[in-house]
Amino acid sequence: MSKRDYYEILGVAKTASDGEMKVAFRKLAMTYHPDKNPGNKDAEIKFKEINEAYQCLSDGQKRAAYDRFGHDAFTQGGGQGGPGFGNEFGDFMSDIFDNFFGDGRGGQQQTRGRGGAPGRERGADLRFSLEISLEEAFTGKAETIKIPTSITCETCAGSGAKPGSKPRTCQTCAGYGRVRAAQGFFAIERTCPNCHGRGEIVDDPCTACAGAGRVNRERTLAINVPAGVDDGLRIRLAGEGESGLRGGPAGDLYVFLSIKQHAFFQRDGADLFCRVPISMVTAALAGEITVPVIDGSQTQVRIPAGTQTAKQFRIKGKGMPVLRTREVGDLYIQVFVETPQNLTKRQRELLQEFGQTASDDNHPEAAGFFSKVRDFLGGFGGTARQ
Repeated sequence: MSKRDYYEILGVAKTASDGEMKVAFRKLAMTYHPDKNPGNKDAEIKFKEINEAYQCLSDGQKRAAYDRFGHDAFTQGGGQGGPGFGNEFGDFMSDIFDNFFGDGRGGQQQTRGRGGAPGRERGADLRFSLEISLEEAFTGKAETIKIPTSITCETCAGSGAKPGSKPRTCQTCAGYGRVRAAQGFFAIERTCPNCHGRGEIVDDPCTACAGAGRVNRERTLAINVPAGVDDGLRIRLAGEGESGLRGGPAGDLYVFLSIKQHAFFQRDGADLFCRVPISMVTAALAGEITVPVIDGSQTQVRIPAGTQTAKQFRIKGKGMPVLRTREVGDLYIQVFVETPQNLTKRQRELLQEFGQTASDDNHPEAAGFFSKVRDFLGGFGGTARQ
């Protein structure tokens, strides 16, 4: 007995929108629902028929399959052909699976040809950690690295078969690498248990690679570290990862950069900061200090009289280059006043003499602070000492 057309059951045209089908389904379901038609077998059959039609047409993939193949789209095997997939509907469902799963699965993308073409697997991506100095990050660097990886076997050219022989097509999956079984509305695919997804069987494996099609080797690669790179930057080298299985595409190599801690400079983006100690005399009377620059040169910084700890001096254009631009950051010199130690008797006498003659004008910040403290403690009957 042939089944009625799903569109006819719902009473809608083939061009009906999802909303129109939903309205039609709800109206019919309310009419033929078993709760409203107790004991009515015809209504029960009609309700199941309506539900089946809506379940198909409300799903975009099922509707597309139904529009193309009718009810045959959901019958066991889907028509005539090979082991569950040698037919037009099987190819259609395969395209659906490929759209969802064919673009890389955790670095193990598998591509498959039809008509006996063997499956291929993408090689794994590799990671390499490279540590460079801040000076090398400033100038850029051409670096040579050695990485252990898998490369295509030269003896068998990646086929896995001994020279003079070749793999044969797997009879279980007809070279597809997968087998499929239809269950109701769905077609379920799984890896072929005989060839494990290869699509072919190697009866006489290559002795150099034991049939794997690739061998382990240490490769030497030259990479270019551009000027201005920052800590944690990732450089991608396309196709320099592991070779693919059975002639599949190679993976990628990712080089992760880390920058060593510098003796003088701290970095914040393109700007550099350098903390420089100065003497109390220089801070009080003014002077000039020599500071290093990341390019290996030196520059002079004028310290004005009365300079306090944490005062910053900006040297424009002496920082790090901005990656892939012509911009350059700045260098900031932050000074801190060093308290003299290991004083001689005469030095102590001089400082004591200065202390006896010093006034609030010589230490305005301290005078202001302790004045506020005295006011604060005065409310409690206390006093503050400087």
